[in-house]
Amino acid sequence: MAGLMCPLPPIFLSSLINFFLNFLFFSKFKNFPMEVDSSQSNVLIQVPSTGGRKIEEKFNKKARIAAHSHVKGLGLNSTTGEALNNASGFVGQCAAREAAGIIVELVKQKKMAGRAVLFAGPPGTGKTAIAMAMAQELGDKVPFVPMVGSEVFSSEVKKTEVLVENIRKAIGLRVKETKEVFEGEVVELSPKEIENSPLTGLGKTISHVMCTLKTTKGSRELRLDPSIYDSLLKQKVSVGDVIYIEAGSGTVKRLGRSDIFANEFDLDADEFVPMPKGDVHKSKELVQYVNLHDFDSANSAPHGKAGDMMTMLSQILKPKKTEITEKLRNEVNKVVNQLIESGQAELLPGVLFIDEVHMLDLECFTFLHRALESEISPIIVFATNRGRTKIRNSDEIGFYGTPSDLIDRLLIVPTKLYSIDEISLIIQIRADAEGVQLDELALKRLCEIGMNASLRYTIQLLTPAKLLAIIGGRKIVEKEDVNECLDLFIDSRTSAKLIKEENKNEGNKGRKGGGNDVEMNE
Repeated sequence: MAGLMCPLPPIFLSSLINFFLNFLFFSKFKNFPMEVDSSQSNVLIQVPSTGGRKIEEKFNKKARIAAHSHVKGLGLNSTTGEALNNASGFVGQCAAREAAGIIVELVKQKKMAGRAVLFAGPPGTGKTAIAMAMAQELGDKVPFVPMVGSEVFSSEVKKTEVLVENIRKAIGLRVKETKEVFEGEVVELSPKEIENSPLTGLGKTISHVMCTLKTTKGSRELRLDPSIYDSLLKQKVSVGDVIYIEAGSGTVKRLGRSDIFANEFDLDADEFVPMPKGDVHKSKELVQYVNLHDFDSANSAPHGKAGDMMTMLSQILKPKKTEITEKLRNEVNKVVNQLIESGQAELLPGVLFIDEVHMLDLECFTFLHRALESEISPIIVFATNRGRTKIRNSDEIGFYGTPSDLIDRLLIVPTKLYSIDEISLIIQIRADAEGVQLDELALKRLCEIGMNASLRYTIQLLTPAKLLAIIGGRKIVEKEDVNECLDLFIDSRTSAKLIKEENKNEGNKGRKGGGNDVEMNE
């Protein structure tokens, strides 16, 4: 008995309690789902009514303004490929944009996999914006994975593991699968029951389900397995719904309500779809876009059945992020190669964008040498604002903070500082994106700040200046509002100048412990 009364470990007990508390919480509110429609930037909330009907309420949600929301593309001429001076939210940097356009075209033609490009230039010259514009030009089907050089440093996994994950995320795969399906409008749905033997102690059970599907060409009666009937009940399929059933797996998908019943109710939350054309039994080609990291993750942490106790406990006691073994990745590569050779899949090499590449150390650069030479590799785009600086974890000083042997493998694209006319256009575009109205004197003053301080600092002053104008009872930002913002918020150069003057005036009064840190006194 003493062995049976052994208490549970505290960590296991607390994890088990948290799991059941979360289970009770979500089961209590499971009848109040909320769906987000990302295509229309609207929030769709389904509110259950007393009659079991669902009423869909739509609330408009304004898109959030990000740092590069105004960038819609590279702004190139569609016929000649030359960069327009002001197009797609881009101003200036014509040579760099044309180079990025050539890279995008090579990516689309799959002729540049395994190569690397470096965007080098002063801060605020649009290096990250060019990378975001490349993602817009490539579209949603070609993977574009942005990351920062400091992301590789983690206490859970190795630096090379983070790089491998992002590299494999940037390698897409278009998988084509042909499935035999039955598709049509449900005309009849009737389960057939049979009597069980009295010895079993069970009453009637469902032997099969008779389902009649109808299309524009004809109808067909299907005899379905009882397990498929459970899927029909879960999706609340009724007569008049349009469904399709996969012949191989028995998966049921409810597509919506037939548009014949569109005028049945004055208010209905169902989605109405037209009656399918052709035969009920047809071959359907499904196309899925995945990346290699999706395959790795799916095979590294396989899930058991829904009621599997070991699966539930493994999810509760799941450790921190673990590394995926090289053996597993090699097996995934073999399967992917088999799919490509059989014609079921197509490889889509994408783009891995590493910003602030000077934050990587010598080990990461050495690993990237091997990654660029591998058979399956995306295009790697680097960006840095450093010139000649020390390489991390080494005593070597290299250009752009990278080793010289890696620079030999790069195509370097320089970015230049903007002129005052280009700064004026950028400020106007950004002001329109943020809904700020500027008069001529305020715009001229902001251009001067952009030339003397930085473009980022100037853009950050737009919204505070707008708030000061609203407080003053004006809708248009004037020069006085900009000057008041300068008194409230100082730029980095002014801040450094103040610290130097403070250090010069105070001498060694603010020094602590013989160090180089100086207190800023009022």
